[in-house]
Amino acid sequence: MPTRGVVYVHSTPLAVCAHVEWAIARVLTVPVKLHWTSQPVESGARRAECSWTGRTGTGAELAAALRQWPMIRFEVTEEPSQGVDGERFMYVPGRGLFRATIGAAGDIQLGEDRLRAIMETARAPEALAHALDRALGTAWDAELEPYRYAGDGAPVTLLTRVG
Repeated sequence: MPTRGVVYVHSTPLAVCAHVEWAIARVLTVPVKLHWTSQPVESGARRAECSWTGRTGTGAELAAALRQWPMIRFEVTEEPSQGVDGERFMYVPGRGLFRATIGAAGDIQLGEDRLRAIMETARAPEALAHALDRALGTAWDAELEPYRYAGDGAPVTLLTRVG
């Protein structure tokens, strides 16, 4: 069942732009030429985004391909499809990769077992708040937010995965 999503490369050094395109092209099995613009939050950095269509699991493959360059900041989303939850991946240098299940409205979904485990291990209110923030990716969101805002109105490339 096909699905779709978006890759947001929030910042990358200019020298890595072609490598990012090649990584996305390998996953989508189509040629990729992104429209790179300056990232005003980070001097000398570039940003780009592309919408994609492909099979379920493409979002995870894209995130795995992009995390090979630890100096870039990116997000990958995959929309929910028939019988399959959506996913959101965020990568921040020094913080690593965050993965979450997302629902049809784009909200992060925490399952019952995960919530029970958090409640079991985080007894104090501060510990509970910290554990929930981590499960929701709050630190990743906070670090990426200025980069997202800087990309408002930027061009988007549309890609379709073959096969």
